[in-house]
Amino acid sequence: MMSAQDPLGHPKKNAIFYRKESQSPWARLLKPIGKLHYSQSSQCMLLIYLSFLMVDESSGHPQCLDYRPPFKPPHHLEFCTQYDKFGCCDQNKDNDIADRYWDIMDFFDIQGHELCGGFVKDLLCQECSPYAAHLFDAEDPYTPVRNLPGLCFNYCSEFHIKCQSVITLLTDDKNLRESCEKDRYKFCILMNLPDQDYCFPNVIQNTDLNSNLGSVVQDSKGCFQLCLIEVANGLRNPVLMLHANDNTHRMFVAEQLGFIWIYLPDGSRLEEPFLDLSAAVLTTPWAGDERGFLGLAFHPKYKNNGRFYVYYSVLVKNQVEKIRIAEFKVSSLDMNKADPNSERLIFEIEEPASNHNGGQLLFGFDGYMYVFTGDGGKAGDPFGKFGNAQNKSALLGKVLRIDVDGTDSDGKPYRIPLDNPFRSDKNARPEVYAYGVRNMWRCSVDRGDPVTHNGRGRIFCGDVGQNRYEEVDFIVKGGNYGWRAKEGFECYDANLCHNSSLDDILPIFAYSHRIGKSVTGGYVYRGCESPNLNGLYIFGDFMSGRLMALQEDRKTGTWKEKKICMGQMQTCSFPRLINHYHKFIISFAEDEAGELYFMSTSHPTAYSPYGTIYKFIDPSRRAPPGKCKQKPLPVKVKGKRRPFVPQALTVLDMNNNPPTRVPPKKIKFTTKPLATTTFRPTTVRPTTLATMPKTAFSTVRGLWQFKVMSFGLCNAPATFKRVMEKVLNRIPLQCSLVYLDDLLSGQGKISTVRDWPVPAYQHQLQGLPGLASYYRCFTTHFATIATPLHRLLWKEEVFIWIEVCQNAFDNLQEVLTLSALSQEL
Repeated sequence: MMSAQDPLGHPKKNAIFYRKESQSPWARLLKPIGKLHYSQSSQCMLLIYLSFLMVDESSGHPQCLDYRPPFKPPHHLEFCTQYDKFGCCDQNKDNDIADRYWDIMDFFDIQGHELCGGFVKDLLCQECSPYAAHLFDAEDPYTPVRNLPGLCFNYCSEFHIKCQSVITLLTDDKNLRESCEKDRYKFCILMNLPDQDYCFPNVIQNTDLNSNLGSVVQDSKGCFQLCLIEVANGLRNPVLMLHANDNTHRMFVAEQLGFIWIYLPDGSRLEEPFLDLSAAVLTTPWAGDERGFLGLAFHPKYKNNGRFYVYYSVLVKNQVEKIRIAEFKVSSLDMNKADPNSERLIFEIEEPASNHNGGQLLFGFDGYMYVFTGDGGKAGDPFGKFGNAQNKSALLGKVLRIDVDGTDSDGKPYRIPLDNPFRSDKNARPEVYAYGVRNMWRCSVDRGDPVTHNGRGRIFCGDVGQNRYEEVDFIVKGGNYGWRAKEGFECYDANLCHNSSLDDILPIFAYSHRIGKSVTGGYVYRGCESPNLNGLYIFGDFMSGRLMALQEDRKTGTWKEKKICMGQMQTCSFPRLINHYHKFIISFAEDEAGELYFMSTSHPTAYSPYGTIYKFIDPSRRAPPGKCKQKPLPVKVKGKRRPFVPQALTVLDMNNNPPTRVPPKKIKFTTKPLATTTFRPTTVRPTTLATMPKTAFSTVRGLWQFKVMSFGLCNAPATFKRVMEKVLNRIPLQCSLVYLDDLLSGQGKISTVRDWPVPAYQHQLQGLPGLASYYRCFTTHFATIATPLHRLLWKEEVFIWIEVCQNAFDNLQEVLTLSALSQEL
């Protein structure tokens, strides 16, 4: 609860604080425990105590109990029909809930069915709610998931009056059962949620929460909020990532230096490169050098013939710079190794300057290879009367199309497709498929809508502009894309621009250099995991680092820009998700399943190991469970693997709220009533050394002779510090902390605090007065306390040690049951 704090996070004077107390070891019932006066020492108590007792009041987002977004069920739900359109249950889960419902209702007669059936169904079906994580308090990573969903007070009261006996069939939680039997008010406080928007049934009546469920989250300016997953890092200017379409789901990542690496479906990278062309590739350490290894394409039948093609810069005889297109084959001995001796030259093109080298290779659905070349460099395409791009007899500034499955009659290692548009033009090269391009950087083939196949085979390209506009184009046969006559929609060379014979094809989208200065072409999303993104063309800008999307209007054939923003902290609060990336967007990629990625770096040089690969995630909606499951073919790995180690902080890490428990596999329910209505508290059996992990106390064995019950801390503050250092570590101690009553209950006093790293707080940590009221900390696992305290005290190397007067513990004969710890220490 932040309402008891000022804007700086300090507790307000005379503020009433609350603690949790409910069915779980760390409670949820908020009860006032008295008034804390804003004194010099109040910060210490808040840091140690409230750090794990206070409710984290953070607004949420649709989230299921598996910490993932909701989905649209693929089939009709027969039982929890209110979540038939969008929620957290598929048909199997819905059937399980229905079975559980009938197991419970078997204990009721007809009148009981009429009276309580609706309540039971409501409670059970909240597992299917798109806000299930809120209802079951699963968004708080420090507290166990509730057994039952949070109920609004009035609804809970009606449920209790009519059907209180059913609670024994819904949960075996002792606190809930006792309070349900004895105190309706306390029971409904336990069942309530701090945020009244999310308790049932308010959550289904809130129009703000339900108006845009399942749609891509947008901010106030209409910017799509997406999140990312880091999938690879430490790369030196990764210029591309491709799959081989061989059902292995391997990803081939090429660095500008000339290395191609293989990443396996588990995220690991093979230690040896698939291909090393670094000795032949021309590149430099200069920032922004456009030369290097630039393109890669796998033959459509790579799975059978093992052929692939590369595009890279070379220096011939130390004098002439060229771009080289060559064929390689995979090794016959290792599927993860190319045969370095299998290179077959397809063709080379001399480059008159060091920039505008193009670099894209791809195969269309027609089986032909497309080669995208730059205009030759410098500025304004100054080569010849009309420039290279408008000169159809030059191969620069073009889209070329060739057939690599044969040889030409004149000895060329490829054939000219019969329908190439300029095959019969004596003033044109027959390889030319389209012309008038400046420097297309990253093109892709649309695999088409997965259902209707609309858009299948379209080729999208980002064409880098000169000094005013960047553009995105469709590639069509014989098309003239205007350069150097036009840049974007505007004239660049006025004389050429007003030539009636230009007949150029306008871009589908262009943006000015106020937004970005170097477009990086992307892909149309056709994956499975993020259904909302289907049909969006996602691309970016290298210089500004801006991510963008285009959405097609099917009626008019036009494309409208949709801005992409990184999701806010709340939006991306899922495991593994991040909402930041390196600025310089180098390339985009599509895996074998159609999911989209992009590569960027913080230092755009060929030798800087700061390149990272990110995967796009829509946090608002996912595909139904099981729909996107892939079954990759096995990959025979002969060398070593390097496991992936993420470097980017996730949103949960940035929130300083990493989950301390794994996602729940199943909510625990009971369908067996108690034999008696008398609720007897169970006795918690302390864990002994015999039942603890052997390594649990290996770091503290034999260090001290310490009596837990008598403490003996008055004259030994240093001992307390050492104990805290050893106890509050990351070892999952299974000790049972049963009762902590009267601690600091009027006579306790923290009189000494040292080693606090923030000087501004030191004066606030002196002389904490005891609390006038009692409070209790209850947990079955000592790690529940140890983990947050460990992070608070030791992660930041904050060592707080206190001297406690002995009389504070006169009545604490059963304060701690730490038998294993006491025996060991």
